[in-house]
Amino acid sequence: MAKRSPTEIDRQVGVRIRVRRLMLDMSQEKLAAGLGLTFQQVQKYEKGSNRIGAGRLQQLAKILEVPVSFFFEDFPTPGRTQAALPSYISDFLASPDGLALTEAFMSISDARQRRCLVILAEAMAR
Repeated sequence: MAKRSPTEIDRQVGVRIRVRRLMLDMSQEKLAAGLGLTFQQVQKYEKGSNRIGAGRLQQLAKILEVPVSFFFEDFPTPGRTQAALPSYISDFLASPDGLALTEAFMSISDARQRRCLVILAEAMAR
């Protein structure tokens, strides 16, 4: 039997798990303990290399304190033109630095200051 490749949905659900876990400042080990698994299994879920069953998804939602629908928000659906996030954005948001930067950026109330940070980041990237 051929090994299956992760689907885009598997990867996106995994990214949502990672993002929420990082938002809660939870380690993979702590999440794994709550699920009765090894942290390696959590890594596979987050990468999308292992498919997550409905019961396990319900467990994850409870531990991560979100509704099950959280894992599927912003997914493309038939008749809806909104596409999933590009992988570089998902990867950025799933990283500790990306999440911290996003939270800090969104806490700046002055739109001019936020724009200045964007200009600075663009200049540094050149």
